[in-house]
Amino acid sequence: MSIGQVFPSQYETQLAEKADRLTQLVNPITHLMPELYRSAPAHFRQRAEFRIWHNGDDIYHAMFDPTSRQPVRIDYFPIACKLIADFMPLLLKHIQFNHELRYQLYQADYLATTSGELLVSLIYKRKLNEAWIAAAEQLTNELSAAYNIRFIGRSRKQKVVLTQDFVTESFSVNNQTLRYQQVESSFTQPNAGVNQQMLQWAADIATSLKGDLLELYCGNGNFSLALAPYFNQVIATELARSSIKSAEYNISLNNIDNVKVLQMSAEDVSAALTTGSSLKHIELAELTLDTVLVDPPRAGLDPATLALVSRFNDILYISCNPETLAANLDVLAKTHQVEKLALFDQFPYTHHIETGVWLKRR
Repeated sequence: MSIGQVFPSQYETQLAEKADRLTQLVNPITHLMPELYRSAPAHFRQRAEFRIWHNGDDIYHAMFDPTSRQPVRIDYFPIACKLIADFMPLLLKHIQFNHELRYQLYQADYLATTSGELLVSLIYKRKLNEAWIAAAEQLTNELSAAYNIRFIGRSRKQKVVLTQDFVTESFSVNNQTLRYQQVESSFTQPNAGVNQQMLQWAADIATSLKGDLLELYCGNGNFSLALAPYFNQVIATELARSSIKSAEYNISLNNIDNVKVLQMSAEDVSAALTTGSSLKHIELAELTLDTVLVDPPRAGLDPATLALVSRFNDILYISCNPETLAANLDVLAKTHQVEKLALFDQFPYTHHIETGVWLKRR
């Protein structure tokens, strides 16, 4: 894909190529064909990051070509949602001749919601002072009539939050609206339309499950909240403290009372379940942990975590790397069979594949 461009006429072809690649990787384990969950062919990302390039009086967004490592000028970015794509040139117009906002501006990060909230982080190679705050507040006021906009200023060891450092996204799952705090610089699924489909896919499976759910790598509670209605208890674990705070905030925001978030690694959870000790303050004897959901990093599941999840009746595996997924499935296939296989096209026009797998104990 050319940097910053989309090719809607080629969308179905590239999706078919991904489906074929995934099918070949998992063919030794299952002959199921993946269900395809499509992205919008343009304006699909709710998050984008750019270098800010200065050339005399000119100023523009730039991304680096992965081959040449040279900056590529981006005047319009149809990969981003319309809110971000339309706002990017407007932002530069307002700061081009504003010394306080432009001076040593290095990067601009955008985070938007489907409901119209926009958070912009301006990152500098200088310390920000009261003059910068005044200029940023003035710009916010100038734009507030047309945009639900918030600005954050960043520099080395400095973060200036004018109002708040998060947006609130909403997803609908089985006619229930769920609201999620998404914090600046923390991980969130970038393609809101596909994330909506992922949540619905998992919820549809959960309607046929029972007992309690253990979730590893829960992030801000993306799946935890959507699956809470289908289990007696959801025990979600995460290491990143910022993600745990967001998950706890989201649990309260949605008035959910059967989800508990623990700061534990997968290895710690495995050790607790192996010895029969408590998960922090939660007694294992009080739980019926029949189902586990894992959404690991690109490296996939380590051997200890693989051994842990193989003990569950049902496994929901969300993967961002089909190669490590295939390796993990080769191990899990000794105890489980694949019931469903899904390809979620989170990243159109790239080689990246997001996969969902439901495995049931043989």
